[in-house]
Amino acid sequence: MTSSQSPMLSARIERWPIAGSFTISRGAKTEAVTVVAQVSRGGHSGRGECVPYPRYGETVEATLAALEAMQEPLSRGLTRQDLQAAMPPGAARNALDCALVDLEAKTSGQRAWDLLGRPAPKPCITAYTISLGTAEVMAAATAKAAHRPLLKIKLGGDGDGARIAAVRKAAPDSELIVDANEAWTPDNLERNLRDCAQAGVNLVEQPLPAGQDEALARIHRPVAVCADESVHDRASLGGLRARYDAVNIKLDKTGGLTEAVAMADAAQALGFEIMIGCMVATSLAMAPAMLLAPLARFVDLDGPLLLSRDRDGGLRYDGSLVYPPEAALWG
Repeated sequence: MTSSQSPMLSARIERWPIAGSFTISRGAKTEAVTVVAQVSRGGHSGRGECVPYPRYGETVEATLAALEAMQEPLSRGLTRQDLQAAMPPGAARNALDCALVDLEAKTSGQRAWDLLGRPAPKPCITAYTISLGTAEVMAAATAKAAHRPLLKIKLGGDGDGARIAAVRKAAPDSELIVDANEAWTPDNLERNLRDCAQAGVNLVEQPLPAGQDEALARIHRPVAVCADESVHDRASLGGLRARYDAVNIKLDKTGGLTEAVAMADAAQALGFEIMIGCMVATSLAMAPAMLLAPLARFVDLDGPLLLSRDRDGGLRYDGSLVYPPEAALWG
């Protein structure tokens, strides 16, 4: 590969204000800090965006450094397929993997889904997230979003029965997903699941801490339970079949779209329902995940809706209906 053909990699940190604040059981934040990778070659550029997650030991600075260190391997001819072994699953690999898919699509003149042999995504309903708060605060926030067909409710442990009851009263017609973000315990697990079932919740995400979720295999689950922090890539699927009914696939966990596509196929083969999730980020991070939406029972790609502003040329949202990306944004 000559120098004129060698791809050039750049990476940068971006900060995007959140509308209000975003609160889960682990804390609150008022901005989304993302890392964007851009790979350029032959007059074309591909981009990918990731969100480093402290829960998985990631920092923005380390993610940026990991990306910058990939310039030399790329110059030596590293391919997207090589990348899967060259970097561990996680945010940094996600940004670079998605940038390479975008570059391949733009170079070949194909859309990313055609390039990867996947069905073309269609407009789909995304969940809209209600942050954790008191039952009264969450009910007020839910009332403003009660016109949306699918709501994702952040819970946090003590008092969750009152929270979900208040939410259901405020949005009697919406389909509900609950996300406990590992905040429940074996002692309150069954009670909280019963409260969710009574409120007509369709899915509960990650009620117990990852690695401490054995109790899920021993109880009757009146609501379908979805693994999030307990599942990352294909290697983590096998041990979850007795504990979970669904898996939440996020590109920042899988380390990019390449692994996410393979993981979705493997999860379906094992009988799991699929949820497509996201971190709070811009449309550039959501766009690759749209390729997985045709497989998903639930789509949760509302990151841009939670920001004060999205990047230019972002995804089109019509209420809770999200449309596939234009080629200029990604893929």
